[in-house]
Amino acid sequence: MIHEPGNAGMTIKRPRWWLVALAALVFSSLCMAQEGGSGSDSEAEGWYEVNALNVGLNESVDQTNLRTPRETMRHFMRLTEKGDYEGAAHILNLADLSPREQRARGGELARQLAEVFRRGKWLNISTLSARPDGMIEDVSGKDPRAGRMRRDIELASLEAGNDAYDIRLGRYRVGEEEPVWLITPESVSSIPVLYDRYGPSRFEDYIPEPLKQNFGLLRLWEWIAIPLVLLAIGLIGKGVHLVMTVITRWLPSGSPSIFFTQIRSPVALIVMALVTQTLLDFVVSFSAVVATTLRVTLTIVMAWGVGMIALRLIDTFMLHMTRRMAGEIDDSKPRDERKLLTTLYALRRVIILVMVVLVSIYVLGQVRLFETLGMSVLASASVLAVLVGIAGQAVLSNIISSFQLSLAKPLRIGDLVMFEGQWCYVESIFYTYILLRVWNERRLIVPVTYFASRPFENLSAKSTMEYRTLELTLHLNADVSCLREKFLEFAKAEENVIEHHKLLCSVTAQTASAQTITCFMMTVDPLSGWAAEASIREKLMAFIRDHHPDWWPRQVVVLSEQDIALGEHTKTHS
Repeated sequence: MIHEPGNAGMTIKRPRWWLVALAALVFSSLCMAQEGGSGSDSEAEGWYEVNALNVGLNESVDQTNLRTPRETMRHFMRLTEKGDYEGAAHILNLADLSPREQRARGGELARQLAEVFRRGKWLNISTLSARPDGMIEDVSGKDPRAGRMRRDIELASLEAGNDAYDIRLGRYRVGEEEPVWLITPESVSSIPVLYDRYGPSRFEDYIPEPLKQNFGLLRLWEWIAIPLVLLAIGLIGKGVHLVMTVITRWLPSGSPSIFFTQIRSPVALIVMALVTQTLLDFVVSFSAVVATTLRVTLTIVMAWGVGMIALRLIDTFMLHMTRRMAGEIDDSKPRDERKLLTTLYALRRVIILVMVVLVSIYVLGQVRLFETLGMSVLASASVLAVLVGIAGQAVLSNIISSFQLSLAKPLRIGDLVMFEGQWCYVESIFYTYILLRVWNERRLIVPVTYFASRPFENLSAKSTMEYRTLELTLHLNADVSCLREKFLEFAKAEENVIEHHKLLCSVTAQTASAQTITCFMMTVDPLSGWAAEASIREKLMAFIRDHHPDWWPRQVVVLSEQDIALGEHTKTHS
């Protein structure tokens, strides 16, 4: 309250400024809300408000066939299959064209769009919404768009050049009429560009009209052309394979020849894929079902071929390194070389794993799998994960065990191991199995998990040297000192017997009729030690046989007096 001078006894109340501002703000908000509500009715109802639709077209259209996205596209396909492109033009929103252009170009644009659908994107009409509001019905509740009305729907996304173009359906309402679904003006404007990319090729101008009739999913000429194209591509691949074989014969023996021999098939497949892709791009354009299948197949073949060539190059390099550094794989090579070979094999598995991941990402990106399957893939991801986990449990466990062996290195390439009673050399450690070379040159293939879960003796873990024992069973009258001298003489003469100061020959066991003499010696490796042991044994046995045959063990039989008397009696009567 402010007291004005000159007005005694009077009090004047002035409203405070913040009350005035608050009232103005509330009033403006109410006004904006009212205006916004009246302007967003169409969005809330799920359609676009327009003043008119295709006023330049002569004929009228039955709007009952355009109430839902599914009915609209089914009607469009039905009209274009009959050749009624003028009627199909009503399903295009030609708002960006003048009335005169609508009459002149409407039918042609409908025909071009039908060809784009036929060759560029196979449209599954059954997947479109059958509701007028285009609402997604998802009882599982996993689709965040479920329960919402839509006023535009994507039918296809196609690439032309370096750009991507969408073909969409929009819901439009004129005045108080029933809303209808039409191809959006933005999609109509991109039809000529897509037609240039996916339209019929010049080759089809020479095809007779009767062969252009539909027969099932394809046209008649396609049923004839596809086998011929596949046969021609197969012959081209066979020719490339033969050329690569001739080139291989001209190359000198060794790594280059081996590499060209291994990449003949991948190169042939890549050439076949490139030729097929060229035919699809510049010579002939098949229907969308065939074209999509071929493009996905070609992408997979190209990725697989490039990956196989890279893998063969790595294998050839590893083979060259193996022959140069270690020659034949065994435990007589230095530990560093065998360790390097094991590391190379582990690196090979890592490279394969990385290549598989990269190729899979490339293929998925090229075939646009996630865009095609969309939320269905995500919804079934958990089921697929369970199925893959169950089906591939053994494979995954083998792969993990393979990496574990490569990192921990309890054995290396070239190690000599005693596995389940057999002497084996470790030749290779792959993803799912280990390749062992048995002493008799047979190959033993053992799953990695089975090998890792069984005890094995690595005879090359620290050193290839082995202490060998040789046993002889002789009579009690055998001269051990004489035999010891001969053993030392024979052992020192063997090339594979080392550390002569560790040679030893002693009596280790004795019975009533014989004694066991054991000789000990250090050898360079197990197999050489076995050969040295056998050689020394033969020499000792020959020495005993030639010079001391009485050292051989003899069976002593003790006869009683009755046995002696019986023997004499028998001798007398005889």
